[in-house]
Amino acid sequence: MTLLYSEVEEELRAAVRGLLADRHPPATVIARVEAASPYDADLWKTLARDIGVAGLLVPEELDGAGATAREAAVVLEELGRAVTPVPFLTSSVLATQALVAAATDAAAPLLTALATGQTTAALAVSFATSPYVFPATGAPGTAAGGAVTAGTAGGAASAGTAGEAVTVGADGTLSGRVRAVAGADVADVLIVPASGALYAVDAADAAVNPLVSLDMTRPVADVTFTAAPARRVAEDLEPLRTALRYGAGLLASEQLGVAEWCLTTTVAYVKERRQFARPVGSFQALKHRLADLWMEIVQARAAARNAADALATGTDTDTAVAIAQAWCGTVAVHAAEECVQLHGGIGMTWEHPAHLYLKRAKADEIALGTPAAHRTSLATPAGLPSPPA
Repeated sequence: MTLLYSEVEEELRAAVRGLLADRHPPATVIARVEAASPYDADLWKTLARDIGVAGLLVPEELDGAGATAREAAVVLEELGRAVTPVPFLTSSVLATQALVAAATDAAAPLLTALATGQTTAALAVSFATSPYVFPATGAPGTAAGGAVTAGTAGGAASAGTAGEAVTVGADGTLSGRVRAVAGADVADVLIVPASGALYAVDAADAAVNPLVSLDMTRPVADVTFTAAPARRVAEDLEPLRTALRYGAGLLASEQLGVAEWCLTTTVAYVKERRQFARPVGSFQALKHRLADLWMEIVQARAAARNAADALATGTDTDTAVAIAQAWCGTVAVHAAEECVQLHGGIGMTWEHPAHLYLKRAKADEIALGTPAAHRTSLATPAGLPSPPA
């Protein structure tokens, strides 16, 4: 095992970083979050089709690249570094991985469409859903917040909160509501867990109600189904758990990208900002804070790369993912907080992009399981008490 970046990974990084530098500078991001929708459809089209990121995790026989989690992690690092408002994580990682894990004839055409960039998908579960709420056996489980509750096949599902379960009717249609779904507002297809199985629903057959999202570059929405036509793509919920675990592991790379941008930008600023006739970066107290942050990010890089490699090889995956999320989420938030504070007054303004990175870091910290949930998953098998939140 090596955690170093391969030549192919570096070439992919250079392609994505070059495109984002040319088409997606910070000023563009700030302007887009003030628009009706932050998503950049033209940028996503270039990323998805020209660079080929949409089909990275799709098998070659289905017109995908047949790449691994390591390559996807590199893309997420760069997207995190630029807080890019595109549905790579929600469509090309979460939804795609659920369909890949399903490995059914019904999933194959959807994967081909996703690989070519013709279709965008979203996994219809709350973005806060943890991989640990679904049993590893694929048995029915309950999503965080009661958003999705699986019942017996073909019957009505029970709900933790009334009116929030997605149920399968006698005619095979879906009804119910899922809260706080990321990427739903730009998805063409929704992958929906209901009654212990996974279904594909055309987004046009669902009502998508955008919510006010903490992360202005990644909106969330409530999705309501009313007798929506659906086709079954998996017979149990094991592909859902696989996708959530996969997404959590790769989310660490996005958090790494956020943290790296915050550190690099802050170091550059304190070298230029002068106070008392000298650069503020020469003050020992600031040097120590940035040195400590650098050490945290070095450790975060090792954890994120280890998670990506574990997902690629299938070796000790659960542990690697939990370690990465338990560490990288808090590091990204710390880096963003330091970025805002050490930029002084300008860091508090709407015109500076620092606030976008802080919001992305905070939203990512609670996405796909909180750090406390991942720490608990490590403590429980060892017979240790759950760590404090």
